[in-house]
Amino acid sequence: MKRGKKYIEAAKKIQRGNLYEKDEAIALVKNAAIAKFDETIEAHIRTGCDGRHADQQIRGAVVLPHGTGKKVRILVFAKNAKADEAQAAGADYVGGDELIPKIQNEGWLDFDVVVATPDMMGVVGRLGRVLGPKGLMPNPKAGTVTMDVTKAVNDIKAGKIEYRLDKTNIIHVPIGKASFTEEQLADNFQTLIDAIIKARPAALKGQYLKSVTLTSTMGPGVKLNPMKLQ
Repeated sequence: MKRGKKYIEAAKKIQRGNLYEKDEAIALVKNAAIAKFDETIEAHIRTGCDGRHADQQIRGAVVLPHGTGKKVRILVFAKNAKADEAQAAGADYVGGDELIPKIQNEGWLDFDVVVATPDMMGVVGRLGRVLGPKGLMPNPKAGTVTMDVTKAVNDIKAGKIEYRLDKTNIIHVPIGKASFTEEQLADNFQTLIDAIIKARPAALKGQYLKSVTLTSTMGPGVKLNPMKLQ
């Protein structure tokens, strides 16, 4: 893959094969974010889990103290009083059955997170094939299937992110923007790591965090020492 001049310059600041301490890694990633837009800073955490086993699955959510820097659009499936509550809490879209054809047939996906009250999961379940592969299916573990729609909407707006293993047993999550201070990024990153360590499956034997890499949207990755984090 051909890399641009800016990427090559940024990559020179990072020692390949070096495992950095958290604060140094964050400073390097911020430094290497040289695109003309405010790049997202992401954490990529490779675990020793085998997601094919139900008892080694990891899925949860955590509220980052400084948010993600991204405006999140929320769709809530609810009816009657709960629909009114979702609107009052600031959900971007609220509805029920009438949204099924719009999403299924028209391909409408102008939202980033889906929340549903438990009594609406029968309706939402019909969208499994569309929402599932995109990671948008509401889930009780992530706090997105709940009767407390006000708390769910407020938490998401405040910077709640969901983490889960992908097919290769890696967790990919945003921890902020390049415009954040190093302290804000460090706070967000530590909050995420603490949550992931707490979520360690009891069935897992051996090393939990195999590798941890921080990267910006367009910049090179910086590897952290995973042993210092667990």
